Amino acid sequence: MLKPYQPVVASLLNQLRPATILDAPSGSGWLKGLLGFETRMDGLDLFAPLPPATYGLFRNVDLDMGIPNDLGLYEAIVCCEGIEHFGNPDLFFKTAHEHLVPSGQLIVTTPNVWFPEARLQFFLRGFFPSFPCLVGRIERGSHMHIMPWSFAHLYLFLRLNGFEKITLHDIEEPKPKRFYERLLGLPQALYCRHKRAKSLTEEERIFWSFAGSAQSIYGRRLVVSAQTPNPAVHTDAAR
Repeated sequence: MLKPYQPVVASLLNQLRPATILDAPSGSGWLKGLLGFETRMDGLDLFAPLPPATYGLFRNVDLDMGIPNDLGLYEAIVCCEGIEHFGNPDLFFKTAHEHLVPSGQLIVTTPNVWFPEARLQFFLRGFFPSFPCLVGRIERGSHMHIMPWSFAHLYLFLRLNGFEKITLHDIEEPKPKRFYERLLGLPQALYCRHKRAKSLTEEERIFWSFAGSAQSIYGRRLVVSAQTPNPAVHTDAAR
């Protein structure tokens, strides 16, 4: 059975139809089977013992160290359920940018910690759901969730590393999942709406629109795409 974020990622790629894709981390290699076009797909993963049969190049890599320098350029890089495990996500985003062609696409999925029940649990315990205290089980390279993400947090890291057109995509899931979450999330929704109305730039307006969306405030998962700049397009626009 597919997880809710998987069809969203596949749909984005089926629209873009990139000729080359890097899947990092690749896990079981489920992504290739959901694509309806021919593409060369390479994979990186620390835990997969064998390369997925339909992938090209495959390496066992600790993505905390970033994407290896000797890999080539790709039209798309996909990172599904990975960044919450990284202790050095800034390096991953930096190297992803370096390995994308101009106007290349990065697609990221990760658990969302902005939904009201998560914030309520953090208030009561100090830990977000699926990000427990790991004392006694701390081991580098294990499947630990160590870095919680919201859309705003993810947007910050992507912009710091030069990405543009950062977009939050809707996932088919209950939003909110429980009635009381609608009430708890209302102040945040109103705050984001106010900030959007007061935006001074188009970038701010777009950010607050995504930040105040039902997926950002109530969703359990994030699917975010971003694009590397295309110098040729920026040059033409400046003329």
